[in-house]
Amino acid sequence: MRKVPLGNTSLIVSQLCFGALPMGPLQRDMSPADGARVIRYALEQGVNFIDTAQVYGTYEHIRLAKEGWGREITIATKSYAETYHEMEKAIEEALTALDVDVLGIVHLHAARVGPELFDLRSGALRCLVDYKKRGLIKAVGVATHTVATVRAAALRDEIDVIFPLINVRGQGIRGGSRDEMAAAIAEAHSRGKGLYAMKVYAGGNLLHDRREALGYVLGLAGMEVAAIGMVDEREVDMNLRLLKGEDVDEQSPHYVPIASKKLMISRFCKGCGSCLEACPNGALSLENGKAQVDGELCILCGYCNPVCPEFAIRMV
Repeated sequence: MRKVPLGNTSLIVSQLCFGALPMGPLQRDMSPADGARVIRYALEQGVNFIDTAQVYGTYEHIRLAKEGWGREITIATKSYAETYHEMEKAIEEALTALDVDVLGIVHLHAARVGPELFDLRSGALRCLVDYKKRGLIKAVGVATHTVATVRAAALRDEIDVIFPLINVRGQGIRGGSRDEMAAAIAEAHSRGKGLYAMKVYAGGNLLHDRREALGYVLGLAGMEVAAIGMVDEREVDMNLRLLKGEDVDEQSPHYVPIASKKLMISRFCKGCGSCLEACPNGALSLENGKAQVDGELCILCGYCNPVCPEFAIRMV
């Protein structure tokens, strides 16, 4: 597994980052033991970089996976915290739940927020900087779907790592086109920021041509690492082979059939609108008193699921 430096940080990470979102309760809802088995398999294949978040519910999966491992792992997490105190609680929760002394990266979790993020969450950012000075965080980051936020983060000395949404279709990018996001990424790279990509397969919408999708992202200036959500060992094997430039078509024994996913709104929807605010891409709307999904905008992240008071949203 090829390892690369992440910008000007001290972090040396695998080109494949294990995305923990799909195995958590927002999507597949795998047990910690089952999730740990898959993560441990990835570690054994040379993956040393795991991406999670406070809301993903996968800290226990990761903690179990690394038990007795003994080799260095970079774990990135994220928090929606806005104040110093809220972020401090989020960091301490992650350190304890993951059973680690130091976190690799902690991001401001800001999918749809623009550059005003840095003023709105100034207390949380100050906390991250303080914890980095104390040696409890190796790098401070921001995770975003928004072009202007990438541009703003590139100019801020406090930000070491940027985790932007980028894919060949440009699906899910906010406030600009695919090419504008690529230009913002290149600018951030030129300023020494570490970068790794999210939604390379657009939440599963680009699985019909994985090789093109992965090749596009890793061909961008400054983008050498891709975070990909995985829920079984076959997916780990397939993505590792794709990274090596191997063909993984339907005739290959390592091919994983496309498991189509879609967001379903049941008849129990009361039209309260809670899901609209949670959606990072504006894919949900209210029509005739019921939530509706725009398939062109939905990136199948599952963020809407836990906020529905009627349990009317399901990923199937």
